[in-house]
Amino acid sequence: MNYSVFEVFRIGIGPSSSHTVGPMLAVNRFLGEIEARSLLKQVAQVQVHLFGSLALTGKGHGTDNAVLAGLTGALPDQVDPTSIIPLTEAIKKTGHLKLMNRFEIPFDFNQHLVFHYQLSLPQHPNGIVLQAFYDDGDSLHRNTYFSIGGGAVLDEKEIANTSKNSSIVKGSPAAAPYWFDSAADLLRMGNENTLSIADMVWQNELKYQDATTTRNKLLRVWEVMNASIERGLSTEGMLPGGLKVNRRAHLIYKQASTVGGKLSSDFQAMDMVSAFAIAVNEENACGGRVVTAPTNGSAGVIPAVLSYFTRFCQQQRTQKEIEDNIIKFLLTAAGIGMLYKKNASISAAEMGCQGEIGVSCSMAAGGLAAVLGANNEQIENAAEIAMEHNLGMSCDPIGGLVQIPCIERNSMGAVKAINAARLAMMHEGSHIVSLDAVIETMRQTGIDMQSKYKETALGGLAINVVAC
Repeated sequence: MNYSVFEVFRIGIGPSSSHTVGPMLAVNRFLGEIEARSLLKQVAQVQVHLFGSLALTGKGHGTDNAVLAGLTGALPDQVDPTSIIPLTEAIKKTGHLKLMNRFEIPFDFNQHLVFHYQLSLPQHPNGIVLQAFYDDGDSLHRNTYFSIGGGAVLDEKEIANTSKNSSIVKGSPAAAPYWFDSAADLLRMGNENTLSIADMVWQNELKYQDATTTRNKLLRVWEVMNASIERGLSTEGMLPGGLKVNRRAHLIYKQASTVGGKLSSDFQAMDMVSAFAIAVNEENACGGRVVTAPTNGSAGVIPAVLSYFTRFCQQQRTQKEIEDNIIKFLLTAAGIGMLYKKNASISAAEMGCQGEIGVSCSMAAGGLAAVLGANNEQIENAAEIAMEHNLGMSCDPIGGLVQIPCIERNSMGAVKAINAARLAMMHEGSHIVSLDAVIETMRQTGIDMQSKYKETALGGLAINVVAC
């Protein structure tokens, strides 16, 4: 199979696509498997077991809340984010929940949701085992799932098939009109058919839904991205979780908007970009509605860079021209994101933060170059430059929270993406390091990186800075 654009950009909730969106979808899938056998009414008890990174940083990343909400039937793209904490608190207090919001069962938070802090499943660091029981204690249904990054979920059989047969992920020429497994494929087909990367991704996407639906869904993605910027810019207060981190996007934006303000107006656009990126990830840290781009931890980079383009780079244009550019940006970025999903990983638990901020920076650089008029070779170069200078970045969240250093990293990734796009467009596109080479380098670096630097909160800033 080839990836859909909407497997790269998923509308969900914070604070983590791997730890919140993925587990919520896994739980819904588990209950759907039971319902398909017409056995949901016979479920007397459910047990949830979290392994690896889901256990080690699960509470800081909201995995427990996502699991409980998922058991009641909540879905990431539909649930009201403000309803989750009251719901989970009620379940803890009463010791009961309604499966799929229909059948009430007992649920003891301390017994039925188990964090295996010392264990990791061999297939992937983000493992979750779900088991349902009849009232006599016999097993009704059991399955194991893996949250593999960006909210994507595979069960035990699927992840085994993926490792044995790369075509499960990489597809075949019949899978899409412009099937690609590498940036080299995209460049070759683009030259042969005089098509942009966005054109090819668009044609592939039409195998999932028609053109009108695809366009509307892409504009909906941007609507949610932009809304998260606006909420973040207007909201003050302290982030949840105990680190006592104050929200500051509103203050950065205010300073950037003030003529003769605290800092030189020469950098107003870049200050704005920082405010946009931080705004999104402060919303994410609060469990708000964001778009995985390609993950929640890196959700601010692409919206910030796209907002930079719409606010600072476009002259007088019609609404349709503006929308066309937004779609071109998102399609190009998604195509680049697909390469990372196919040939490496976007999971910080596997790759460290280079797989999140690094990938989002690469995607944003390519998307920006595309709407600024770059050719395919320059777009590929922009994406390569962006990742090349994010290689080796660890994921070491203090207190297991998606706050420090995660929020500021989105600002740095956004500014770096803009610089990468500009550098790539200053020459014709020829360069020594290819995007394919840098993706493979990222993959190898992630494999070599010690697990304590990969979303476990067991190394780096997570242990050298005391979480007060």
